[in-house]
Amino acid sequence: MAQMLTLVYGFLAYTVFLGAFLYAIGFVGNLLVPKSIDSGAAGPLTEAIVIDALLLGLFAVQHSVMARPGFKRAWTKIVPTQIERSTYVLLASSILLLLYWQWRPIAGTVWDAGSTPLGIALLGLSGVGWIIVLLSTFMINHFDLFGLRQVTLYFQRRKYTPVSFVTRGFYKIVRHPIMLGFIVAFWATPTMTYGHLLFAVATTAYILIALQFEEHDLLEADRQSYERYRRSTPMLIPIPKGKSAPADVHERV
Repeated sequence: MAQMLTLVYGFLAYTVFLGAFLYAIGFVGNLLVPKSIDSGAAGPLTEAIVIDALLLGLFAVQHSVMARPGFKRAWTKIVPTQIERSTYVLLASSILLLLYWQWRPIAGTVWDAGSTPLGIALLGLSGVGWIIVLLSTFMINHFDLFGLRQVTLYFQRRKYTPVSFVTRGFYKIVRHPIMLGFIVAFWATPTMTYGHLLFAVATTAYILIALQFEEHDLLEADRQSYERYRRSTPMLIPIPKGKSAPADVHERV
């Protein structure tokens, strides 16, 4: 019974994640969703900035703190190990849904390319960013990253073993292609409103800060391999640094 409940919980968490991820594409791109980053009437500026900043901060704290090894060691004394990742995914996805619901638009436009060739190109580039994000998760282990492998192994009464990571695909070009994809998706927009600019600046700043903690954890996990990988492969900007080397570490989002 416990195995079945764990499996159901893991797939429920993954379903919520999938919905939140797909909605994010429409939310950021103002496409086909009832509530997007620029939809609705703009209210008082201070109120909008405070609420939006709090929503972004809540996501950043949960997403970063719960990913740290020290927190995981303490957390798994309360939450069973087999659902730790699913719980992380469920909480992060739930906060994203809250952000979509409560986000306040901010009036004013930085640029507006509309449906011009430039605007269409920017929209296409944003789509490329989302594709990079999704494909990058499969270049490591998508199902382990989002908790499905853990609950499936528990259901099968098999022991969980960490997934080894070798540099393939986008990971031969940059160390964190998932985060690169997000940055591209957030900034490449035909219409950059002040609300969208706040979102893009805040999320990019969070990514750059969070990656410092991520890099530290990866070095602690396997200093020799990751240091070799870091010397040969850039973090985010795909400028060749030399021949890429495999590393038995893997990126968590």
